[in-house]
Amino acid sequence: MDNYADVIHHPRYGLRHHRPMPEMSRAAQFSAFAALSGFDEEIDETARLTDFRGEQAEDDLAALDDAFRQMLELAPEHPLVTVICFEPDARKAGGAYVACKGHFRHYEADTNRLLFTEGFVIPVKQICRIILESE
Repeated sequence: MDNYADVIHHPRYGLRHHRPMPEMSRAAQFSAFAALSGFDEEIDETARLTDFRGEQAEDDLAALDDAFRQMLELAPEHPLVTVICFEPDARKAGGAYVACKGHFRHYEADTNRLLFTEGFVIPVKQICRIILESE
């Protein structure tokens, strides 16, 4: 025997003095709310990948030193160079390798930075490689 046979065909209960709540209001009442505000951003930040800066071999450092000297010699001509540098991430460990291409203008020895005619500045400690381009 069916346990609900006695109530299955009864009319739905309703209050006499109150109208039933519209479906949209009922749905809004039970919709999700942001109890954990900022949690999605934290998950996205944790999932964002960063690179770790590797140590450079002696050969790479010697090539970087040679390219740096050549670039300084050609400074009055504003040579076109591509500089591959490691930019540390401001929010988590690691960073990203970035290639910047521009015309070298000046080396500031007191601040240890490279200045380019395009307006960007690169700290020397972040440089991994310098490629002198031919125009």
